[in-house]
Amino acid sequence: MASRGVVGIFLFSALPLLCLELRRGIPDLGVKDLILLCGRIFLLLALLTLIISVTTSWLNSFKSSQVYLKEEEEKNEKRQKLVRKKQQEAQGEKGDEELVLENGSQTSFETSNSREAAKRRNLPKPLTKISPSAEQPTQKEVLDLPEEPPETADEVVAVALRCPSGRVLRRRFFKSCSSQVLFHWMMKIGYHISLYSLSTSFPRRPLEVEEGWSLQDIGITMDTVLNVEEKDQSN
Repeated sequence: MASRGVVGIFLFSALPLLCLELRRGIPDLGVKDLILLCGRIFLLLALLTLIISVTTSWLNSFKSSQVYLKEEEEKNEKRQKLVRKKQQEAQGEKGDEELVLENGSQTSFETSNSREAAKRRNLPKPLTKISPSAEQPTQKEVLDLPEEPPETADEVVAVALRCPSGRVLRRRFFKSCSSQVLFHWMMKIGYHISLYSLSTSFPRRPLEVEEGWSLQDIGITMDTVLNVEEKDQSN
């Protein structure tokens, strides 16, 4: 349809030219000249028609390729949407299964815990026999510690006790104090000598004390760290 319209436009535009040539050459125009003029006009029209047809076919092919590409893009988008939808559905089903499994495992764990708790409640409580050595020290056993000397005093040593709980206690003593004061201090903080003992840090060995021995006599002449260790009750 477009090519026909263009041919018609060229025909209407060629008619004025033909009329002008006829007016100019009417006195001397012969049959041969008319045939030549018509041949030129038809040749020009054929050439224009060929150009228009080729251009129109090229435009139609370009439009068809664009339409094809657009259709392919739409198909790809639809495929991608479908794949995404399927993946979301699969993930949702997997999440539901995991949730069900988690709830089931949690329920079974709670059931087993409740059963174990019920068994523990039904078991008879063992009777514990408290030995006299395991009792807390009385006021008579724990003697009062000597007054702590100031830091600027002479012949003073600092002793630190590292307890089993991880707590570290520090105190100053005169070097001339009795070595028994260390065990009195240990019992005063809650560790009885029947269950716990003192040992040096490095080298690690039990602290040996005797009545009448001072701190200086047992080797504590500088700041020292002692460990409070639990005795082996099997012995």
